[in-house]
Amino acid sequence: MRKFAMYGKFKAHPGKGEALAEILLEAAEQCKSVEGCDLYIINVSEDDPDTIWVTELWNDLEAHDASLRNEDAIAMIQRAKPLIAGVEPIKLKPLGGKGF
Repeated sequence: MRKFAMYGKFKAHPGKGEALAEILLEAAEQCKSVEGCDLYIINVSEDDPDTIWVTELWNDLEAHDASLRNEDAIAMIQRAKPLIAGVEPIKLKPLGGKGF
């Protein structure tokens, strides 16, 4: 099995970082029951409260993709879209380490 990891950098519209982070924290809570999700952590930039990073680790790419087809996830994405100025996904191939 090949694990899949990703960092997602979300840039919120000015002043909307906190609202976006709240929605992403809801997504993180939902991920606790999503099969195939090993890690889903929400981080905010120390220097810019409108920049939120999501750290993800999945059993595989298919588990990640399946999570995006979930009705609750689709609804959260729709709520978050108006708050987002830009997204930079960074897809990774994890090799190992603590928590892996």
